[in-house]
Amino acid sequence: MTGRRRGQGEGSIYRRPDGRWVAVLDLGWRDGKRARKYLYGRSREQVARRLARGLAQLQQGHEFADERLTVEQFLGRWLAAKRGTVRPGTWSRYEELVRLHVNPKIGRRRLARLKPEQLQQCYGELQASRSPATVLKVHRMLHSAFKLAVRWGAMPQNTTELVIAPTSQRHEFDTFTAEHARRFLKAAQGDRLEALYVLAITTGMRQGELLGLRWQDVDLERHRLQLVRQLKTRQSRRAVLLPRLAVTALVDHRARQAAEREQQGGGWEEHDLVFPNLVGKPLNPNNLRQRSFFPLLARAGLPRIRFHDLRHSCATLLLGEGVHPKIVSDLLGHSQIGITLDLYSHVTATMQAVAAEAMGRLLG
Repeated sequence: MTGRRRGQGEGSIYRRPDGRWVAVLDLGWRDGKRARKYLYGRSREQVARRLARGLAQLQQGHEFADERLTVEQFLGRWLAAKRGTVRPGTWSRYEELVRLHVNPKIGRRRLARLKPEQLQQCYGELQASRSPATVLKVHRMLHSAFKLAVRWGAMPQNTTELVIAPTSQRHEFDTFTAEHARRFLKAAQGDRLEALYVLAITTGMRQGELLGLRWQDVDLERHRLQLVRQLKTRQSRRAVLLPRLAVTALVDHRARQAAEREQQGGGWEEHDLVFPNLVGKPLNPNNLRQRSFFPLLARAGLPRIRFHDLRHSCATLLLGEGVHPKIVSDLLGHSQIGITLDLYSHVTATMQAVAAEAMGRLLG
C-alpha cells in the first residue's frame, strides 16, 4: 500500500494512491474471519480522529457495518427498510430494478470497495441493452440507496456521485420491418423461448414484464394476460389482448415447460414464472440476451439490436399499419398518448401524410 504509516496507539493508517487517507479499525473475528472497518478522510489527522472515535465506540459495544457486505446484500436491506415508506408500486419498481439490472452486474461486489469505474461500466452495459429512461432510474435509485449506506457507515462515499450520470437522452433505436420480424420469428421456431419472442414483438412487453410474467396472470381461454408487476401508475395495471399467434405459442410453451418440470423432478424450483430458467428460477436477463437473443439475430441474418428494440418494433409496425396511436399507447402501457406520439414521431409523420391524401380524395 502506497505511503503506509502507522501512528503510535492509532492502529494502521495509510495513504491511498488517489490521495485519500485510510485508517483501519480492527473489529475482531466474525464468522471465522478477521473483520475490519476502513475509515476515510482527506488528511492523516482527520482519519486519526475517526479511528480514535471508532476505537471508543467499539469499546462501548457499538456494532459497525461488515466490510464484506456486498451490494446485493445491502440493497436487500435497503429494500426492506423502504417497504412501507413508499407506495407499493414504487417499491415494486425498486425491487425489479435491483433484481433485473443491478444484481446481475455488480451485486457480488463489496459495497465498501465499489469503484466508480465499476459502476460506470455497469451503466455502460445497461445503456447497450436498456432504454435511457431505465438506466436513469437505476442511477437515481442507487444514489438514494447509497446515501443511506454512507450514513450507516457501510461505504466511505456515495459512488454514484463520482461517475458520469446517465441522461434521459433518447436512444436512436433500430426496429424490425415486417419482413425482419417474420425472419426473426421463423428463426425462433422450436426455440425454448419462442413464446417470449412472439409476445415481445406482438404485444410490446418490456423485458422485465416478460421475465416477471406468471401463469396466474395468463388467461389463454380469453386470449389475454394481466400485467400487474409494475404498479407505478394506474395505466401499468393493464390487460393485454393476445393475437392467435401468441396464444398458440404460449400453449406450446406451457406443454414444453411441463415436460421440463417433470424431467427436473425435485430439482425444479416453482415460482409460477412463464419464462423461468431450466430449473424454474428467474431467468437471468444477461443470459437471455447473450445466449438466446443475439444468437437468434445472427441465425436469422439480422443486424444486432437491443432487446428493448423489439418493443419499439411492435409499436412502429402497428402504427405503420394504421392502428390508432391511442390503442398503441394503451398496449405499451404509456401513461399519456403524447409519450407514444413523441417517441414514434417518425412513424406518425408518415401517418399524417397518408391522412392528408385521404382527405384530398374525400373532398376531391
